[in-house]
Amino acid sequence: MNLLEQQLHYPLGDQLPAPGESLELAPGVRWIRMALPFVLDHINLWLLRDEVDGRPGWTVVDCGVSAPESKVQWESIFATQLDGLPVLRVIATHMHPDHIGLADWLCQRWDAQLWISATDYLAAKVSLLGSGSFGGPAAADFFAAHGLSDTDLLTKLRGRTSNFRSLVPSLPSGYRRLMDQHKLTIGGRTWTCISGYGHAPEHIALYCDDEALAAPLLIGGDMMLPRISTNISVYEAEPESDPLALFLTSIDKFLTLDPACLVLPSHGKPFEGLQIRVGQLHAHHRDRLEEVMAACAEQPCSGADILPIMFKRPLDPHQTTFAMGEAIAHLHLLWFEGKLKRTLTEQGVYRFSLT
Repeated sequence: MNLLEQQLHYPLGDQLPAPGESLELAPGVRWIRMALPFVLDHINLWLLRDEVDGRPGWTVVDCGVSAPESKVQWESIFATQLDGLPVLRVIATHMHPDHIGLADWLCQRWDAQLWISATDYLAAKVSLLGSGSFGGPAAADFFAAHGLSDTDLLTKLRGRTSNFRSLVPSLPSGYRRLMDQHKLTIGGRTWTCISGYGHAPEHIALYCDDEALAAPLLIGGDMMLPRISTNISVYEAEPESDPLALFLTSIDKFLTLDPACLVLPSHGKPFEGLQIRVGQLHAHHRDRLEEVMAACAEQPCSGADILPIMFKRPLDPHQTTFAMGEAIAHLHLLWFEGKLKRTLTEQGVYRFSLT
């Protein structure tokens, strides 16, 4: 446990739900931990006891990627963890593959409806069609314009045109829209939607402070993680965006919530200390921004120049694409604030320097 984590409290200690099983966190609230085929090797999913149109059952929050191993785990959960009741609806906090990958399979399997923000549903639709699939020629050209010169990596990135479809092969044909401050009744409890930006187009967290609970609950999705910082990236589909500013503004919404709430993150373990964690994330990005400013004060820097400054460890190709997006996001925040200026060199590379 690192020094920042020591400031948080993990009420369940090292307890984790076993594969294909669930762990009850509160009456009618169960935690599933599902494997992922990435360096980030798991995602937390949630089962909420529910009743829809007089039918008892469950609401599923987030789905996992579409993979045979994930379906096997789900089938085990269906057989042993649902008390013989059906899945009534599926909520996706956002459109990234580990959250929405099996949404269509779950909805078809149970004749359930997908609930998600409109922005993320439509973004997933676009990615499924191929434009914005986290790879391809446009993505490679974008990162090359920000200084990435590894020809092998750029070649692989150009050929990665079906990455999203491989993890999200299909989507439900329709959905129920979630919006900021929308009140959602699940199992007689009211959950409030809290929109978040910067990580995904319109991420939805869910907060419940029902008095029957021992402590309020926040299903934080990827907006509030205890151990790692949420990836905040600029991508080719929105090449002049300022996602880091959006993210930092979004997490400040959590400051008004009950400090005693239990945060249910998509990665890592449930924790207490929400406001502390918001402060830690602000400090983390403030430190990175200071490093970026110092580097750009010495000489004009591209996004690729910033990689070894922000990331001290070796990066594999998959991690490098995320790191490039994050480096550009930090440069962009300083650029939009007027602290840096951007210049396009004769070689077609953007470089940032002090104004």
